[in-house]
This record gives sequence, C-alpha cells and structure tokens, in this order.
Amino acid sequence: MVLRILLSCLLSLVVLVGWSAPSVALGGELPPLDAPAPEFTLPTNGSSQPVRLADYRGKWVVLYFYPKDFTSGCTIEAQRFQQDIEQFHAHNAEVIGVSADSVDSHADFCDSEGLTFPLLSDPDGRVSKAYGSWLGFVSLRHSFIIDPDGILRERYVKVNPATHSKEVLARLEELQHT
Repeated sequence: MVLRILLSCLLSLVVLVGWSAPSVALGGELPPLDAPAPEFTLPTNGSSQPVRLADYRGKWVVLYFYPKDFTSGCTIEAQRFQQDIEQFHAHNAEVIGVSADSVDSHADFCDSEGLTFPLLSDPDGRVSKAYGSWLGFVSLRHSFIIDPDGILRERYVKVNPATHSKEVLARLEELQHT
C-alpha cells in the first residue's frame, strides 16, 4: 500500500514536471521513430472483439495512453480528443485510448463523457510496456502517431491534457504533407 502511494506521488510529480528524455521515458524505453509500431491486441469497451493495431492498416492512428478513467486530466484529454474527432476522421485518422482500467470502467467512462472512440484495457501493462508507457500499475500519459503502414512517426511524453489533441492534430497534418 505504501509503495502504491509513493508511486502515485511520483507519477503526479512526473506529470507536473513533465520529465522526459529523448528516447527513454520514466515508463521505460520508447519505441523508435520511423520503425514498425509495436503490435497489440487488447479488449475494448465498444466491441466483443479485441482491437488489433493491424485492424487499422490504411489509416493513421493516434494511440494515447493515460493513467485512469474519471480523473480530471484524463477526462479533459478524452473530451478534447472527442471534440476534435471529426477533424481526425477528416485526416483518415482514428483515435485509440489505452489504460489499465477494465473494459467495464471504459464503458462507463465513454457513456459518461460521450466518447465515440475505443478505449482499450491493458490491465497487466503489456502494451503500455511495449510503448515505454508503464509505471508499474498505471499507464503514463504518452501518445504516438502511427502511419497507415504501421510505422511510428511521432511520440509525445510531455502532454498537456487540455491542448494535446490540437497539438497532435497539427503534427498529423504536417506528417501528411511531407
């Protein structure tokens, strides 16, 4: 219990300070840019079928990791992605959220906030670890842009939940025009 509290305090400090390094984040080593994004298969709130990264070939993917459903920063970040969802779709992009929360928690969170994009459940952190976004019991607030061929094109470890969606959308537009 004490360890969990200390880790929670550490996570709060990391979020406040925005600590990061170019290729290593607090959650572990980040996957390299311009290389295949780590594949995954996880259950989602929106379907009885699990979601695979490979299901999105031919589309851009904004894959964002977040600590916990119903917390203030995570709610703001999800709301902003939802507000901008039509713009992402106009750019042939899908938004996918990942946290350690259960499928049921994700379903309640989506219902409460009117979210139409999938939230994936990663309770053991297997996928979060592959993306360098795991802190022992929660996912860190990291995001990744993956191109239609499954190649990782951008990563974010310093995320402001209130402005992040617009930041990702602007970068997505840049990547599509290069």
